[in-house]
This record gives sequence, structure tokens and C-alpha cells, in this order.
Amino acid sequence: MLLADIAAASADIAGTSARLAKINRIAALLSLVAAEGDARSVAVTVSWLSGELPQRQIGVGWAALRSLPEPAVTPTLTVDAVDERFTRIGAVSGKGSQARRSELVRELFGAATENEQAFLRRLLSGELRQGALAGVMADAVARTSDIPAAEVRRAAMLAGDLPVVAAAALTGGGSALAEFGLQVGRPVGPMLAQTATGVADALERLGGTAILEAKLDGARVQIHRKGAEVSVYTRSLDDVTHRLPEVVEATLALAATDLIADAEAIALRPDRRPHPFQVTAARFGRKTPNGLEPLSVFFFDLLHLDGQDLLDLPTEHRLAALDVLVPQDHRVDRVITADASVAQQFLDRTLAAGHEGVMAKSPTAPYEAGRRGAGWLKVKPVHTLDLVVLAVEWGSGRRTGKLSNIHLGARDPETGGYVMLGKTFKGMTDAMLAWQTERFRELQVADDGWVVTVRPEQVVEIAFDGVQRSTRYPGGVALRFARVLRYRDDKTPGEADTIDTVRAFLA
Repeated sequence: MLLADIAAASADIAGTSARLAKINRIAALLSLVAAEGDARSVAVTVSWLSGELPQRQIGVGWAALRSLPEPAVTPTLTVDAVDERFTRIGAVSGKGSQARRSELVRELFGAATENEQAFLRRLLSGELRQGALAGVMADAVARTSDIPAAEVRRAAMLAGDLPVVAAAALTGGGSALAEFGLQVGRPVGPMLAQTATGVADALERLGGTAILEAKLDGARVQIHRKGAEVSVYTRSLDDVTHRLPEVVEATLALAATDLIADAEAIALRPDRRPHPFQVTAARFGRKTPNGLEPLSVFFFDLLHLDGQDLLDLPTEHRLAALDVLVPQDHRVDRVITADASVAQQFLDRTLAAGHEGVMAKSPTAPYEAGRRGAGWLKVKPVHTLDLVVLAVEWGSGRRTGKLSNIHLGARDPETGGYVMLGKTFKGMTDAMLAWQTERFRELQVADDGWVVTVRPEQVVEIAFDGVQRSTRYPGGVALRFARVLRYRDDKTPGEADTIDTVRAFLA
């Protein structure tokens, strides 16, 4: 299969907003890939169209893609060859690795046509936003394989890996999906939460009664134990067992032989208040815990225990089993209530303790692995800042031809300039995209074909979940989960929030 076929399909998928049209286009492509009988090619194609690499991270960022060679005229690159090149790039290490990776990237792009270069650039920079999310992709796999969509989704849920399930379905048929059951040692996609505006809203949406749990500002982990062997996975299903010995130790102390559990790992101060999230995150970025803050682990769900799968049981039954197994000091704080005032008091206490907010869960909901289920709702306060737009990136996919990703700056009162805090494309409506494309073209001072630098005159109100330390940006801080609320034409850049205001959120 040629890379050109994947790039063409990606452009077609991005060019339509109709879900059915996306499914049909993906299914047509997958039929061609499956006809060649190569399971790896199927998995790679599904992964790429989902905007991900099978290798996950290969050390190639946006900066390495700014200056590329002239494109090839004739498409010659195959899916297998590009996948192999990504593996080679990711394996480069040691002295001179950055230069060698750059060389391999340039060789790859030099063999790619203009359309292929555009696809690869968006894929490697994380900008491949074309609406081919997991639900659409699963439906396309179901259509191509003639297997019920519910069976495909269930297998993907339990495998935690839709590309692998797609490869099995398209090369082995429905019988091949039977192997994807809940299995200790194989991570599954975590259940995710929708958002509620407050505890009263959460109670109403959950039918009047909810289980409220403290939402800790730590890192979610999925823990598997089989006898004396423990494996720990991140939310993205990366194996971090050797980086978290405290989690392993706490799991081995439980009176169980086999288990799969959901938990939160977090760095706490001596007074039990959480360290800034960056302190916890540092443990996941280092291969050894030496010299870093210890982590505490708090279990909040149980999916399997000693031969019995629990994920299809109601939440209250899973928690009952969890309470018997896990001591109180390793469980998150919890209350069950139908009273909005009790729920608000629990939220207030949790926030006062330094945590993010609360999770509201239906007592009767099953564990919907890999899905953003209606049975879990997150409630947390929203912080806002008024910042200045410093630059804007040209969009891709449905946003092609529009200025999309904005670079955010806080005012520096000492220099009179602005300090960049990061970028965001989230929260923008179609009307907002059209408006800002016209507005920032008016403020443009430079355009390198990728980034439009603008005069720092437009103020934007940004919502965010927190601030973390960052070596990527000159101010040493970055916003977590930043999204656009509105543009503030009523404010001048001189009224924007300062970098000192932003840094105060680290306290």
C-alpha cells in the first residue's frame, strides 16, 4: 500500500463533516489494505488515520519539521517503508542523535510528494485533526469486516488497542476477536468522564444519587497483579512499572493473587497536601526514582479480582469489593449522597485540601473501558486568564485555509513585552475561526507558511485547569488544558494578565 493512498484518504476524511461519509471513506481504504493480507499494514493505517504512531514517540517535534526538502514528484513510499523508518528514527540515541534523527527525517520527506509531506507533517506534529476518532474508526472497521460494531468496540475496549483489534478483525474475522477478553497483564482503555457544571448538575444527570470521590491532582495509573508480578500502566497504556516502586509495593501488600485496578499516583507534602502536578509528573519522565519525591497511591476502582471480572458490575458492587481489599489510607475519599448541599460541602473540602475537584459516579454504572461514559462526571473549578495572542498557526484538515492554533502570551511588566505560555486550538467555534482568520491577517507581521506572527494587540480569555513548570517556554511555566472562551475586544493588551499572575498558580 502506498503512503499516497493514505494521504489521499486523510484529505478526503478531513474534507467532510458527515460521520457516515468519513466511515465510508475509511472503510474503502481499509478494504484495499486488508486485501493485501498484511495485519501490520492494517494496524499502522488505523493508527495513522487516528493521528497516532504505533511507536508513540520517536523524538521528532514541530521544530524539526519547519524546514523540509523539496517534495518528490512521483509517489514511491509504501506504508511498510515509512513505518520502518519511524521505528529507525525512534531507535536513534546517544551522542549526535538529534542530528541523525534530522537526517533520517529529511531523507523521508525528500522521498515524499507534496501531499505526502503534508500528511506526514501533520501526523508527526500531532496536528492530524480530521475527525477520525475511535468511534468513527471502530464503525469503519465493523463495516469493512462485516462484524457487528458492538463486538468491535468491546474488543477494542478490552484490548486497549484499536489498531490491533482492527488488524485481527480484517485478517481473521469475527472469531479472531474472541481472544480479546479482559486479561491480567494486558492494559485496557480507561473509562473516562464527561463534564458537569457543578455538583447539582451532576446529581441531576445521574438520577438524583451519586458516589462522589475526591479528584486528586496526580497521575492516573492502571495496576495489574498476577501472583507476585505487578505491572503499572499510564492512562495512555505505557508501562511505567520500574519507575513506580511504591505502587508495586502497595499492590503486593493487598490480600489478592490476581487483580486489575484503577488508581491515582500522587506526590504529597508532609501535611498531605499535593505537590504541584509537575512534581508527580517528574516521576513518570525518569527511568529511576532516585532523588525525586516519593509517590502515594490511592485506588478508586476494581476491574478484576482473583479470577472474576468486575467491570460489568455496577459501580457500588465494584467499590464494595475494593473496600474489602484495600485499606482506607490507600483509597480516595468518598461520599454517597442525594443532597446537593452535602455534595457541595464535599467539593469544598476537597478543593480546600488542594485537590482538583470531585468525580460524581452513578452507583449503577458499569465500567465502560475506553469510553467517556455518562456514568462518570467530573466537577472542578475553571481558572481564567486574559492573555495576548502572539502568533497563529495555519490549520489542517477541516481547518485548512484558516488560522487556528494560537500562541498565548502573558504581559511582562518589567520589559513591556510578552512571555509565551503555550498554544491552543481548543474551544474555537467555526464562527470564531472565521473571525480570527480575518483579524490576525490584519495584525500579521510575518508568515513562514506555517506560523503567522502578529502584532500583540488581541486579548483572548483563556480557561485552563492549572499551571505547571516547563522548560519549553521562556517563562518557565505552561498552562494545562488551555482552551478559548472568548476574545476580549473590550480589553487592551496593557490590561492582560502578567507573567507573575500566572506563576502565582504554582504556589
